[in-house]
Amino acid sequence: MTRYVFPAAEAAATPNEPGRLSARIFAHGTFEARWYAPRGVDAQTPHTRDEAYVVVRGQGWFVCEGTRAPVAPGDLVWAPAGAEHRFEDFTDDLAVWVIFYGPEGGEA
Repeated sequence: MTRYVFPAAEAAATPNEPGRLSARIFAHGTFEARWYAPRGVDAQTPHTRDEAYVVVRGQGWFVCEGTRAPVAPGDLVWAPAGAEHRFEDFTDDLAVWVIFYGPEGGEA
């Protein structure tokens, strides 16, 4: 049966993949949805594809290429492929959907 709904509570209970900071929840073509809930320090490094985040819970700051902005539930955040980015000064309950999409190197 094809799934069309992926509840946040179910995603939050999915363990991270070995060697990854997030859990893979769904993939289709170049679209990949992951669940990311950093604790303490956000240790991510630049990615090879464009990505978007949707903040589900918690709050903090998102830094991308030297720009720092506050984030809270419901916010949409974007990071282009190859960009240095991270969450800072975030609450212990921060959790986001991460959407990777498009070709390696990002879209033009």
